[in-house]
Amino acid sequence: MSYDSAATRARLLDAAYAEFVKVGLAGGRVDRIAAAAQANKQAIYAYFGSKEALFDAVMADRLRVLADEAPLTADDLPGYAGALFDALVADPGLQRLSQWRMLEFDEPSEGEIEAHVSKATEIAGRTGVSLTTATDAMMIALAAALAWNTTAVRIRNPLGEDPARRQAEHREAVVTAVAAMTGALLR
Repeated sequence: MSYDSAATRARLLDAAYAEFVKVGLAGGRVDRIAAAAQANKQAIYAYFGSKEALFDAVMADRLRVLADEAPLTADDLPGYAGALFDALVADPGLQRLSQWRMLEFDEPSEGEIEAHVSKATEIAGRTGVSLTTATDAMMIALAAALAWNTTAVRIRNPLGEDPARRQAEHREAVVTAVAAMTGALLR
């Protein structure tokens, strides 16, 4: 059997994603990541250099996946918030990974900065507002999309309604709220 470098790297990223979502960078163990990826620990250091660099690579990889699943529509920020909501509900791991990053690092990675700044720049270009205002609009959309996963089930569904219906109602509330909150900003 021949060695497939790209496949090994992809398995390492997937295994690291699962590990870091579960226990963060500090709790993550390269031996568990290597075992889950059916690779050796040396492969992690050969491909990524360090556990911290592996974490950054996982974050960048998952941001690319999210960008594919929820592409920015600069002239429809409420729709973008709805698409983000859908993607984050389908895979809450990226949200957990981001929360771990905020807890364990002082600064975002260059990839995270680029992901946000490029989107805000596109919004500013489409709407004619300043980059600062576009950034504020992005932060509002992101916060609204994230709220579902950061709220306990008994709080987000206090009446015990059908979970799928309640989730759909909340998604609609996200889209409506982002439209109301960002509409005045982006005029």
